[in-house]
Amino acid sequence: MGIDLGKKRIGIAMSDATGILASPWGVIERSGEVALDHAEIKRVASDNDVEVIVVGIPVSMDGVERAVAINSRSEAAAIGEIVGIPVRTCDERLSTVEAARNLQQAGRSTRQTRKPKAKSRTSIDASAAAVILQGWLETIHDGRGY
Repeated sequence: MGIDLGKKRIGIAMSDATGILASPWGVIERSGEVALDHAEIKRVASDNDVEVIVVGIPVSMDGVERAVAINSRSEAAAIGEIVGIPVRTCDERLSTVEAARNLQQAGRSTRQTRKPKAKSRTSIDASAAAVILQGWLETIHDGRGY
């Protein structure tokens, strides 16, 4: 399962059973309560038999982890404690840009991709999570790590 942490929404992606292809799954609207958001992530992970969660870390273009990246790492660790399965992190630079480009190439307008809908497959947040997860899947299948 891939996660793109946002201030308003959490984008979710899932891989196929072989662990080769990532697809947008949907979004979790932020409730304002981190514990409730993490409980929902746990439910989604459990319902989908998730074995590993990959959380994107927004590293700046110069490679420095600023406050938002540090907060994302902290939230990823908290998610791991709540969910009880391995949580990995990876650099998510330009994942939203790539997701928007992918959606536009698929015939979706930028306006359509930004409409917040619970579990909406058109969400740019879910698509960004798929980009993050796909990058991680390719890394592990290329033998470069886990």
